Amino acid sequence: MLWNWQLPDWPSFRFNADRIRASEEQFLRGSGVVIGALHHLDADARDGLTIELISQEILDSSAIEGEILDRASVQSSLARHLGFASDQRRASAAEAGAAELMADVYRNHAAPLDDRTLFAWHAMLMNARRDIADVGRYRSHEDTMQIVSGALHAPRVHFEAPPSDTVAAEMSRFIAWFNGSTPASANPLPAITRAAISHLWFESIHPFEDGNGRIGRAIVEKALAQNLATPTLTALAETIHLHRKAYYAALQLSSQSNDIDAWLTWFADIVIQAQARTITRICFLIDKTRLLDRLRGQINDRQEKALLRLFREGPDGFSGGLSAGNYRTITDASLATATRDLNDLVEKCALVRTGERRYARYHLAKTKLPQPD
Repeated sequence: MLWNWQLPDWPSFRFNADRIRASEEQFLRGSGVVIGALHHLDADARDGLTIELISQEILDSSAIEGEILDRASVQSSLARHLGFASDQRRASAAEAGAAELMADVYRNHAAPLDDRTLFAWHAMLMNARRDIADVGRYRSHEDTMQIVSGALHAPRVHFEAPPSDTVAAEMSRFIAWFNGSTPASANPLPAITRAAISHLWFESIHPFEDGNGRIGRAIVEKALAQNLATPTLTALAETIHLHRKAYYAALQLSSQSNDIDAWLTWFADIVIQAQARTITRICFLIDKTRLLDRLRGQINDRQEKALLRLFREGPDGFSGGLSAGNYRTITDASLATATRDLNDLVEKCALVRTGERRYARYHLAKTKLPQPD
C-alpha cells in the first residue's frame, strides 16, 4: 500500500468545494451567533466561559490520546496564562504545558505559523518528559514513524509517516501553504476547508516524536480563528472525542489518497456540531446569570441550592430531569416542602415541569437565542 505522501500528486489535494459550501456558510452564521451571544455576558462571565471552554478542549484533546488531566489544575494554570484571577493551584507538568499551549493559540491566533511556534508548542506539551529524545524540534530518529495497534508480535499498521530526514522540507511546504491560504492572502480558503486540510496535512507528516494529534488540533483552532479574525472557542476536541473511533477511521481512510472529499465532509460535520455545542454552553451561562439575577431575594436557600446544583450538571442537566426525590436529597427537605418549593419555582418560570405526581420531572427554563440555519 502507498500512503498519501508517497503518491505522485502529493500534496495536491483534490476536493469538490461545493460539497461543503452549505457547511461553510452555516459556520459563518453560527460564528455571528456566538459573537452576538457573548455580548449578553459581563466581562467576568465572559472570562469564566473562556476558561471553561478552552480547558474542556485541553482535557478532551488529551483524552483523545489516552491522557487524563485534572480539570481544576488545567483551569487554574490556564487562568494564570491568560492573566485572569487564579486560585494558584499547583498543576502537573503535563497540565501546565497543555494549558500554556492553548493559551498561546488563543492569544496569538493571528500570528503566522512558523517552525519556532511549533517547536515552542511541542516543548510546552512535552514539558518535563524524559522519554522523548527530540523535544522542541522535529523528529530525527531513523526508525520508521508508524501508528500501530494490536499485539506486539502482530501489530496492525494504520499509517506510516514520511522518513525523519524529509520532515523539515515537508513542514516548510506545509507552513508556506498555511500562511498563504489566510483570508488576507492571494489564495484564501474558506474556514472549514482550510482547517480540515491543515489537520490532515500535518497529521500525514507527523513531524514530532509525540504530541502530533494535540498540536494538529491546535493548528485547526488557529486556522479557524484566523478565518474569523477572533478566537473561535469551538468545542472541537470535545466533539471529536465523542466520535473518537470515527475520527481515527476518517484520518486513516484519507491517508490512502489525495482525494479528500470524504474527509472534508466528515470534518465539516464535526465542526458544525462543535459550534452548536459552544452556542448551547453560552446560552446556558446566559440562562444562569439572568435567572439568578431575576430571582435574587425571591427564593429560599433550599431553592437556590437546588438551582445551583442543576446548573453544575451543565446544559444536559440531570438524566431524565430533576425529581422531587432528587430535590429532597439535595436540600434535606420533607416531601411536602420539596413539592411546595418546586411548584413555586415553576410559577416563577425558573423550572419547567413535565409529567404529573410521582412522574413529575423538572428542567431549567432555557433562553432561545437565534440559531444558524
